[in-house]
Amino acid sequence: MGHAPLFTNPDPDAARAFFRSKPKRLIDKVMSVPEAVRQFVHDGDYLASGGFGADRIATALLHEIVRQKKQNLGFAGHTATHDFQILAAGNLTGRGQLLKQVDAAYIVGLEARGLSPHARRVVESGEVELCEWSNYALAVRFQAAAMGVSFLPARSMAGTDTFQHSAAKPITCPFTNAEYVAIPALWPDVAIIHVHEADCFGNARIRGTSVADIAVARAAKHAILSCERLISNDEIRRDPTTTAIPFFCVDAVCEVPFGSYPGNMPYEYYSDEVHLRQWLTVEEDTTTHRDFLDKYLFGCADFGQYLAHCGGPTRLAELRQQELHPEASA
Repeated sequence: MGHAPLFTNPDPDAARAFFRSKPKRLIDKVMSVPEAVRQFVHDGDYLASGGFGADRIATALLHEIVRQKKQNLGFAGHTATHDFQILAAGNLTGRGQLLKQVDAAYIVGLEARGLSPHARRVVESGEVELCEWSNYALAVRFQAAAMGVSFLPARSMAGTDTFQHSAAKPITCPFTNAEYVAIPALWPDVAIIHVHEADCFGNARIRGTSVADIAVARAAKHAILSCERLISNDEIRRDPTTTAIPFFCVDAVCEVPFGSYPGNMPYEYYSDEVHLRQWLTVEEDTTTHRDFLDKYLFGCADFGQYLAHCGGPTRLAELRQQELHPEASA
C-alpha cells in the first residue's frame, strides 16, 4: 500500500453532483486571461496543466496565476517542466506559497535542458507536500475521472519505490486473482489547456499529440482554454471530427497567440531554447532570479508585454520559421 496522502476525493458521486449542476449551454465564453483566472482559479484549488513537457503548455495562464498571487494550490505534475518552474516562482520568500500539494510524476527537470534550481529549492524545502506517481499513473487518474469511476486497475508502479510513495493501493482481480495497482480518480478543480483553435463556445482543436488533455478536460470541474486562434462555430461544424475538447467541458476561452511561448507549439512555432536557458541560469542566484521575475512576470501588465521583452515579433517569426521550415533554420 502506498504511504503518501491522497490530496483529492476520488468519490465519483461527489463529482457527479457537481457536474449535474454545471451549466452546459452554448454561450459565448470568450474573456481575457486575467478575467478567466480571477473567475475560475481560487486559493486552495487543485490545478491541472495541459500539454507535455514544454510542448503546448498554457504559459499565459500560468503567468497570470502567479501574477495574481494565488495561494495554496494543489497541482498535478504530469511531465510538468516549464509549467512547474513558473508556478514554483509563486513560492518565493515574501510572496506567499502558491504550491502547497503536488502529485508528482515529472517535475523540477526541464528534460535535456537541465534542472530548475528554484523548483528544486522549493521541493527540497519541505514546504510542498508530495505524492509520487508514474506519468502513466497520473494519466490513468484523469481517465478514471473522465469515465466517472473511483479508480482504474493498472500494473504501473507495482513493485517500485514510486508505489510506496504514492497513494495507490494493491488490488486482486476477481476474475484471475492477478495482482494490480488501484489508481484513484483525480477530478481537478480547474484545468488550464492551450489549444490550436477554439470557437467562442469552447469547442477546441488540438493538432499533434493530445497527451492526456482530452481526459483532463472531461475530469476538471472547470476548464480554461487559451488558443492560438479563435475560429467560428461554422468552421467547427464544417469538420466536427477535429474537435478534441467539446464546449460543455469548457468555462472560458482566451485568445492568446503564441500563448505557449517559450514552449513549443506543434505546427505553429518552436520552443525558445535561449530563453528557457535564461530561466535556468537566473535561478542559480536568488537575487538575480527575483530581479528577472520582477521584469518578465510580475512587472508585465499582460502576456503581450512578456513577449515584447523576449524579442517581440522578430523573435516570434524566427521561432515560427524554425518550426515550419526546420531545414532552413539548421
